[in-house]
Amino acid sequence: MQPRNLATIPLFSSLPDEEIRHLEATLSASNFPGGKVLLQEGHSDENFYILLKGTVEVVKSLGRPEARVLGVRKAGNLLGEMSLFTKHGHHTASVRSLTPLQLLKVSRAELDAILLRQPQLAYKLISLLSLRLEDSENLTILDLKEKNQRLQEAYEELKAAQAQIIEKEKLEKELEISRQIQRSILPETLPEMHGYEFGALMIPARAVGGDFYTFLDLPNEQVGVIVGDVSDKGVPAALFMALSYSLVRAEAVRTNSPVEALQMVNTHLLQMNSSSMFVTLVYGILDCCSGNFHFVRAGHPAPYLLDGKGIRVDVPVSPAQPLGLFDSPPLDEQSVYLPPGGILLLYSDGVTETSDPHGNEFGQDSLYRTMNANRAHTPQEQCEQLWQDVKHRSRTILRPW
Repeated sequence: MQPRNLATIPLFSSLPDEEIRHLEATLSASNFPGGKVLLQEGHSDENFYILLKGTVEVVKSLGRPEARVLGVRKAGNLLGEMSLFTKHGHHTASVRSLTPLQLLKVSRAELDAILLRQPQLAYKLISLLSLRLEDSENLTILDLKEKNQRLQEAYEELKAAQAQIIEKEKLEKELEISRQIQRSILPETLPEMHGYEFGALMIPARAVGGDFYTFLDLPNEQVGVIVGDVSDKGVPAALFMALSYSLVRAEAVRTNSPVEALQMVNTHLLQMNSSSMFVTLVYGILDCCSGNFHFVRAGHPAPYLLDGKGIRVDVPVSPAQPLGLFDSPPLDEQSVYLPPGGILLLYSDGVTETSDPHGNEFGQDSLYRTMNANRAHTPQEQCEQLWQDVKHRSRTILRPW
């Protein structure tokens, strides 16, 4: 080692040449590969090192999740000198080589001897330690500021998340109340007519939906049956459903003509509807004395009819359009006979158009198989079994029907 090389080390730069030569003769240099841990945090050592060549990093909590690099040191820096001034000689951080190194090892005894010969070196050492401590404190303060900033950001995110949770809970509560209100609109009991049994089931796709049904108690042993399906789902559909439900019930009691009733409903909806929503409807009157079912369709699926032997009966249809979109939409007015032992089903397209994961719809054939297989059951049991078959077929969330 040349004297001028050792003299370039800040700790020794103020020493006279004879002291530099003496140190060169007594201190030995060692080489280390890159990636080696030279000093381990918490371990004791009676030496410190002077970095002659290469680069190292000083790491706090090395090998743990909270590990933090305190700094990168290059040639001319001291390594491990703080351990000489701690009570048990423990290193306060770990040192790991980033490149191949050349180090000069100085033992505690050798340092004491140098200080006895050159007392002024103590001031230089204290100055270097003070600068090191100041750098460490500044780094710690900066780290604390960054952590405080992250904590503040996390706190703000937590407050925002909490507000969202509160709003979500509030919305869910409102939806639950809306669902209860919508349920209360539907009939609580089914008609009881001699010789006839009724069943009904509606399963919303969400908390609230746009489908509805109702019955009308009419004179002369007649029962009015209404099934509607509002476009879209959710809260908008539920509001439009409530409007359509109220209008059709109000108009149905004003006239004994289902066609006139639906025409008036359409007129009202056109005056109130600014959202381009619409509703499909089927409104029929069952004459319990004759078995005749006179109905009108407004874009809704036609009733499904089985005779007393479970054979499907074709129901005549003609073009029809939903209510709420056009002036004077065409309506389909028909009559069918419900024979003894027969089944008449009114439903929405959520049944037949529900698809399985491969895109195959439930369809009319599956509808027939379910209805025919359960002819011996009560109408309510048939409705529930149809729901189970559709749900099993689709394995998805279904539209209400």
